[in-house]
Formats: sequence, C-alpha cells, structure tokens
Amino acid sequence: MYRTHTNGELNLSNKGEKVTLSGWVQGIRDKGFLLWIDLRDRYGITQLVMDEERTIKELFAKARKLGREFVIQITGEVLERESKNSNIPTGEIEILVEELKILNSAKLPPFTIEDETDGGDELRMKYRYLDIRRNPVKNKLIFRHQVAQKVRQYLSNEGFIEVETPVLIKSTPEGARDFVVPSRMNPGQFYALPQSPQTFKQLLMVGGLDKYFQIVKCFRDEDLRADRQPEFTQIDCEMAFVEQEDILNVFEGLTKQLLKDIKGFEIDKFPRISYDEAMRRYGNDKPDTRFGMEFCELNEVTQHKDFKIFNEAELVVGINVKGCANYTRKQVDELVNWVKRPQIGAMGMVWVKYQEDGTLTSSVNKFYDEADLKAIAEKCDAEQGDLILILSGKADKVRPQLSALRMELGNRLGLRNPEEFAPLWVVDFPLLEWDEETERYHAMHHPFTSPKPEDISKLKSAPGEVRANAYDLVLNGNEIGGGSIRIFNKELQSQMFDLLGFTEEEAKAQFGFLMNAFEYGAPPHGGIAFGFDRLVSILNGSETIRDFIAFPKNNSGRDVMIDAPATIDQAQLDELYLNVQEKKIPQ
Repeated sequence: MYRTHTNGELNLSNKGEKVTLSGWVQGIRDKGFLLWIDLRDRYGITQLVMDEERTIKELFAKARKLGREFVIQITGEVLERESKNSNIPTGEIEILVEELKILNSAKLPPFTIEDETDGGDELRMKYRYLDIRRNPVKNKLIFRHQVAQKVRQYLSNEGFIEVETPVLIKSTPEGARDFVVPSRMNPGQFYALPQSPQTFKQLLMVGGLDKYFQIVKCFRDEDLRADRQPEFTQIDCEMAFVEQEDILNVFEGLTKQLLKDIKGFEIDKFPRISYDEAMRRYGNDKPDTRFGMEFCELNEVTQHKDFKIFNEAELVVGINVKGCANYTRKQVDELVNWVKRPQIGAMGMVWVKYQEDGTLTSSVNKFYDEADLKAIAEKCDAEQGDLILILSGKADKVRPQLSALRMELGNRLGLRNPEEFAPLWVVDFPLLEWDEETERYHAMHHPFTSPKPEDISKLKSAPGEVRANAYDLVLNGNEIGGGSIRIFNKELQSQMFDLLGFTEEEAKAQFGFLMNAFEYGAPPHGGIAFGFDRLVSILNGSETIRDFIAFPKNNSGRDVMIDAPATIDQAQLDELYLNVQEKKIPQ
C-alpha cells in the first residue's frame, strides 16, 4: 500500500510505530549532517528526518536530490520531536526515514505552494491544479462540500426529492443570453444550456413530485464580475400545494440551520421588507442591514431656497455618516470624486457637517443658513460629530448612486463585518418592468411568476402597478436566493405572455409544452433558487466566488488553464453545418 496513515493524523500516541506515508515535498531544510523534509498531503504536513548517524549513506544522498513538489513514499519510525511545533496537529512527532521511493519528480512550480503565495491571480488560474494544493483554496473547496452536504441533509429531512433535469434544452428569449449548442443530427438547430431548470421543475410539480430539489449547474452568457461566472451552481427547489408563507418558512429554516451549524450564528426570525421600502430606505433591493446609514429624503427641507440643483431635482436624498464630521476637506473631496466616476455617474455631492461644538456648516452655505442645515440634520437623525452626504436628481438614478456610496463607506469604515450576518426577505416586487428601448414590459423575475391575487384585476388596466408573488432572500447585501409562486393556470399564463409582447404563435412555439401540461391538472406551486457559489462564499467570509469553484473562468469568461473557449477544426464545423467567418470583437 502507498500509505498506512495520512500526513495529518500522527501524534505522540503513535510513537515507536513503523508507518508508511505518501505525499508531496513541501520543503527541505539541509543542515549538512541533518536533513528535514516536510511531507504534505490534503490532510496536513508531517516532518521527516534523516541524519548521517542513523540513515544509510545511499538513502541520505537520494533524499538530498529531492525537489519541491516531488511525489514520494517513505517508511520509517515515529519519534518524539525535540523542538515541537504547536501550530500543526503533527507538531509533536517526526518520522525517522528508513525507506524512500520517488513516485514522481516535479518541475519547479511557477509560484510557491504556500498559504501566502507569490503567484498572481492569472498565473494561479493557469496552474489551478497547483493552486488547489494550497490550504486557502483546498479548504474553501472542502468547505463548499460541507455546505452542500448540509443542504442535502436538511432538504431530504424535509421530504424533498433530488431530481436531475436536462442540460441540453431549448433556447428562450427571456433573461440573459443563452449558451447554445449546435445539433449535428438536426442541421441548423440548436440546444441551449439552461439558465435555470425553471420549466422542468414546474413540470415535476405537475408530475406529482411535490417537493423537488437539485444542486444544479446553470449557464448564462453575460458580463462577468467577482461574484458572477458563466457557469454557476444553484440550489434549485420547488414545492406544490403551497403559498408564499410555506416557502419562506422552509427556506428560512434552511438558512438558519446553515448559519447555526457553520457559523454558530442564531437568529429567531428573518425581517421582511417590501421592495418599495427597500428602495426608499437603502436605494437597492438587496440591502446590507449590518449597518445604518438609511436614506433620508430631503425635498421638503431643501427645495425652498435659491439652490437650483435641489429645486429642479425629482429627489434630494442623503445619508448620515456617524462620527465623520472630522473628515478633512481632502477626504470629502475624494468622496465627491468617487461618486462622479463614470461607474457611479453622479454630477456632484453636497455635504453638511454637524460639528462637535454644535455648529453646522456645509458646501452650500451660500444658500442655506444654520436653521436650514438644522432641519436637514433633524431629517437625517444627525447628532454632533456626524457628516451628512446628499445627492439629487432623477429618483431612479440617485437611489442607486447613493446606495453605492453607502456600501463604499460601509467598507471603508469597517462596518461590513464578514463574521456578522444580517439576513432578510424582500417581498412584493413589481411584476413587470417597462423597457424604454424596446417599448414593452419585461418580467422582473421571469414570465412564470404569479401576480399577487389581489392585483390580478390590474393586469389590463394598470400592469405597471401589479405586484409579483415573489421574494428574495438577502444576506449581507447580497441576494442569495430568489423565487416566486408560479402561474399554474393556462389562461393567466397566456395573459402574461401577451403582456410581455409574445404573439400566440411565439408563446406556443416557446412554451407550448408547459401550457399543455397546465391542462392536465397542474397544482398550485412555487419555489426558490439559491446561488450556491455566492452562499458558500458569504458563509466563509468572502464576497468573491471564484476561490470556491474548483476550476473557475477569468473575468473574460476564459479558462486560461485549458485555453477555452477555442476554435474547432473545419471538419467539425462542416459536420455541424456551421460556416464561421472571423468577426472583429467590438471594443
């Protein structure tokens, strides 16, 4: 056998035993007459020792030729170490090597295989198989596995059945862009990779499997960022004969269980706020409630003077940054420049300081006297020592701009503690969004989302006012899950397709299979999907999902390790009836 023990399990209780170990050479310390080797595997590190007195000459010489990351097998006796290392589980023992076999040699790695490495992101992604040997990456993948097991255990105990759904499906026009796959046996036709198993899980409800889940790979051809990959994993769930409250209770229970088991964090009940309230108080529909800085609307106390910018604004809104009235002019100017960056898009920013001595001053003293500034401070619940930052303009632009500033300040001031958790439900989303470019409504979630029963009558008269029977689960400023009660009635689904601009023929071509299923006794049903990569990263104290994925893509959607995507040869293209001409990528 290659090993009797792993490199993380031996201790003083094994003293005197003859053991066989295998692994990678982490490092070598050569003192001339004495040689130490750190042997590493997934489980830990064991120190090996050889010396001129106790080790035969040929073995000692062979060991000196080892390099970092050589794969070796050794046999030897467990000894008590003279100089113990309390930082590792095996730190009280070492192995006096009696036999050494080189299983495989290794080139010098392009970066150090250490917790603190000298390799940059792109280099480590190119050699990801080496990066996985490092504890920070290895432990994140183990953590991901542990979370997945707890999810499966909880849902199985709740009576859910795990069912696999197809990966080669039909392209649909809603949502992000599909990845498409040409069909050789059906020339000119294409499969799509699923953005989610949405219609299949609804069909499982029609099929009578009233509690379904799947930890499933999904695909979206969209622009990338730190928490987004072209292929990602969802915890996908659906239930039949339920209302919104049933789903919220089950999946609040799942999230509570994960927080308790993994982080030791307990919370009695998740708060709930409406979409409108979230936008009004925080400027976005996934607010981070670990800290304050809630929006204070200031139209009524700012639009009575000669300050044209505020007077012409649809919305004047601010945040109170506690204890920051001592910011220097340079610090405040830096924040002004930050919100004026193209990524944020604000034209400028007004500030008001409530000084420690009780006086108030601002960047608009020319227009507002002390009484006016006092009224602003009262609106924002400001106290002595606080700084108020104000933006103005069109409401739909100003709210996200101020929200971005709020989050930036939360980061700068250390208010977004990764070991603190603030979950909440956001409910009562709009059912539809109006798109100025296409001049039609789009589904805010997807076209199968049911309207609130009390709002169905508005579908014809005031579709923009209809609320969706939908809900998002937010954790620390990130949407970790979202779902809805589904439409299960063919007539209502047809009405929804009509509102979204589908002709009867288009709706039938795209979703006829689902509409037909509704005619065979579809039960009331609803569900939710968690972004598994994002959930795992947040539970581990990070907001970057890439390190929790074994083989991620870079920010351009490329796998730099295997060099994909890549061209295919002309014979394959001909077989798939594809005539690919080189096109310039738009800059």
